[in-house]
Amino acid sequence: MSLKINYSNNSISKVPANTVLFTDEKFNINNLKKYISNTEFSYINDLLKTNDTKKNILVFEVNSKKKIILISIKKNLKNFDIENLGAEFFGRINYGKNSEYFLSSDSLPNKNENFIGYFLHGLKLKSYKFNKYKTKNKSRVLSVTILGNKNKPSNQKKLKFKAIEEGTFFARDLVSEPGNVLHPDEYAKRINSLKRDGLKISIYDEKKLKKLGMNALLGVGQGSIRGSYLVIMEWNGAKKNSKPLAFVGKGVCFDTGGYSLKPAKFMEDMTYDMAGSAAVVGLMKSLALRKAKINAVGVVGLVENMVSGNAQRPGDIVKSYSGKTIEVLNTDAEGRLVLADALTFTEKKYQPKFIIDLATLTGAIIVSLGSEYAGLFSNDDKLSKQIFNAGENVEEKVWRMPLHKNYDKLMNSKNADIQNINYVGGAGSTTAAQFLQRFILNKTPWAHLDIAGMAFSKYGGALNSGGATGFGVRLLNQLIEENYE
Repeated sequence: MSLKINYSNNSISKVPANTVLFTDEKFNINNLKKYISNTEFSYINDLLKTNDTKKNILVFEVNSKKKIILISIKKNLKNFDIENLGAEFFGRINYGKNSEYFLSSDSLPNKNENFIGYFLHGLKLKSYKFNKYKTKNKSRVLSVTILGNKNKPSNQKKLKFKAIEEGTFFARDLVSEPGNVLHPDEYAKRINSLKRDGLKISIYDEKKLKKLGMNALLGVGQGSIRGSYLVIMEWNGAKKNSKPLAFVGKGVCFDTGGYSLKPAKFMEDMTYDMAGSAAVVGLMKSLALRKAKINAVGVVGLVENMVSGNAQRPGDIVKSYSGKTIEVLNTDAEGRLVLADALTFTEKKYQPKFIIDLATLTGAIIVSLGSEYAGLFSNDDKLSKQIFNAGENVEEKVWRMPLHKNYDKLMNSKNADIQNINYVGGAGSTTAAQFLQRFILNKTPWAHLDIAGMAFSKYGGALNSGGATGFGVRLLNQLIEENYE
């Protein structure tokens, strides 16, 4: 199924097909007489007396070929409420043979000038499906035409929404690909293709990484026949001397756990262990497409954590890019090793205003927060508050968790500077974040988002129909738009 959005200045009263009209929160239809026939008005008015008007959307089949859909607009809707309403509308029309709907913007009872834009944005985000490997791929086209002269989004708003949608969909595509397709070699090629959107791409392969001394990252990938990479995406939309905003992502394309092998029932989902990097890539694509007026850099470490005669062993000690040594007690605590080198590199090379990293880092964060909030860990109160507020405004929510020097003793190694896991027990997400914080060397404002519970949804959410969510793209776009543009 593909979705097509059209705009027309025609009046909806001349449309004989499926009609979508807006009402107030009480489903008062007196002001809709000019959009439908007297017979249709009487029919719907009678049915409204017995319908549950607490719902947001009511569907009336007036004949075998036509439906009239009423959408109730509550007072004081936030932008994400409007997006959710658009997503709910998609859920009501995405079935059956009917594939063409006409929506009257003139019937809107409120004065939110961006209502239609946010409504369609939610509809589009909900419409995403990853079905490229379905051999019987339906070619149905779902068409929604916006009629009337009111409330049409400006070209600038359309560009912004389209950029965020494309960035989110790109991230979802990356997360949805199976491990035999999206291994590190292929992933690096796909990122390199974003040059066409205006991003500057730099790819560090194993030879370059060895020369730099990124042994923590390389250790994770050494058991794979695939390469390991650090890929950098740069967007320069502000003054050249302006410090960039930095985003770092964990890109473990498939995670067996290494010799600390995962149970089979948990391993099948490990194609999405690169969702943090996908969010960074999707964000950078969005920034380029909407020509954001900031400088930004995205850094992703791409590896595959496999078992082989050359794989990293529990007990190995590696020297990180920072110079600090790490004892690898558990090879399934690999994401933090990738991020350790990426974080220090990003801070040293770019000296950014802040660094935000995203990773599906711990199962413990799912125990703590489920699939409602990402875990937020930070050394900076201002940045934390900005991220929290941005998350509330787009409903990609985060919850701040503690960091404290007392947790350091749980990660101190007897044989190296630091060990990669806490074997005492407890505080799994915090000790992982505490590990990462040691690789921020110059007190740069930093935040770590543990998105293990948010990157993939088996049951679907408000703006996704199940599978990869693209969590982080919209959140970070909002953060930038609210505070840095």
